Amino acid sequence: MCGPTGIGVLWGRRKLLEKLSPYQYGGDMILQVKDQLTTWNELPWKFEAGTPNYGDSIAFGTALDYLESLGMGRIYAYEHQLVEYARRSLEEISGVEVLATKQKDSHSGVVSFVCDEVHPHDVATYLDAEGVAIRAGHHCAQPLMTKLGLPATNRISFSFYNTKEEVDRMAKILSSALEFFRKG
Repeated sequence: MCGPTGIGVLWGRRKLLEKLSPYQYGGDMILQVKDQLTTWNELPWKFEAGTPNYGDSIAFGTALDYLESLGMGRIYAYEHQLVEYARRSLEEISGVEVLATKQKDSHSGVVSFVCDEVHPHDVATYLDAEGVAIRAGHHCAQPLMTKLGLPATNRISFSFYNTKEEVDRMAKILSSALEFFRKG
């Protein structure tokens, strides 16, 4: 969300968070310590062990203000258009399979895909050499990859600053990549 890495927001139901025990200890998360009993501070401090990340918290707040000024609904609508455009572009390339539901309203700003007979890391490396950055790997979803019978996937992530021209460029380079690997 345009903020620094390593920071985010955790939302949970108060009733459940109050029942949950912390997994890290220290700082303001402890209300009282006795020989045989420790009591936790109230929420949200109960889960905030150690020194807070003040600098990144301020930067993240600024990023959220910026996104709000653009309009989260407008950002969502634009990213949705890019995702649909990218899906159509990818589906036109022979040997590319888009891994997504057909329910367009269920999409985020991400498109995952695989290419026949070309490992996702090779695809990502080829695109990277041409100045197109995508992700390749199991994306912290190894059980899903196992269930799908895939070693990894490629993933394109979009944001409000991406353009259709970038999608067109990515699709053109991806087509070149597949030609290159199929000849080899």
